[in-house]
Amino acid sequence: MLLVNAWAIHRDVGLWDEPKKFKPERFMAGEVAEGYKFMPFGMGRRRLGVGLAIRMVALMLATFVQCFEWEKVSPEEVDMTKGPGLSMAKATPLEALYKPCQSMMPLLSQL
Repeated sequence: MLLVNAWAIHRDVGLWDEPKKFKPERFMAGEVAEGYKFMPFGMGRRRLGVGLAIRMVALMLATFVQCFEWEKVSPEEVDMTKGPGLSMAKATPLEALYKPCQSMMPLLSQL
């Protein structure tokens, strides 16, 4: 297990000019060209909830897939072209209609 002291990294005078001042422009492109000098803003005591959040998202997605019937809005094939960015978002969003499966209505009414 590796424990990173992000607090010390963010306040290191050797890495940052005036580390205790709020300067969001230091995270703009080109400023951190010589390496990764900063940790994501999500470090800290609330970071521990990421594991639970990932499991909950997977559970909700599985519930949507299993408990609902899905249909495309348009008769065209789904465009799988990737958009810009690192998250691999689709270039054109998928539009779909959904309705609860009749067999799942008792289960969904208990939620």
